[in-house]
Amino acid sequence: MTTPDVPTTTVADIPAELPEGTALLDVRERDEWDAGHAPGAAHIPMSELAGRLGDLTDTTYLVICRSGGRSARVTTYLNANGWEAANVDGGMQVWEAQGRPVVSDTDPTPRVI
Repeated sequence: MTTPDVPTTTVADIPAELPEGTALLDVRERDEWDAGHAPGAAHIPMSELAGRLGDLTDTTYLVICRSGGRSARVTTYLNANGWEAANVDGGMQVWEAQGRPVVSDTDPTPRVI
């Protein structure tokens, strides 16, 4: 779901180990995160972002949601407010489809919902 004028990256372009100062930011809601997420990702639901900007300690963010819509909006917001961010095209659906690991702290069968 590429959005015009929003910096975008693909799952295939994300290295297994992110460079220093770069974080994968998952902006899905708690139930989606609990079901399954990328290992090492930070979690701030889009609905909580404005109140949790102090939690953003990295300088660059790869922003991911289920399919790319919410993360595109968050990417635009972050870029407009001093961070460097790129939307992960296709989101966690593509992440999972490409065989990238999905983990859960609460569900024995991690999955993307």
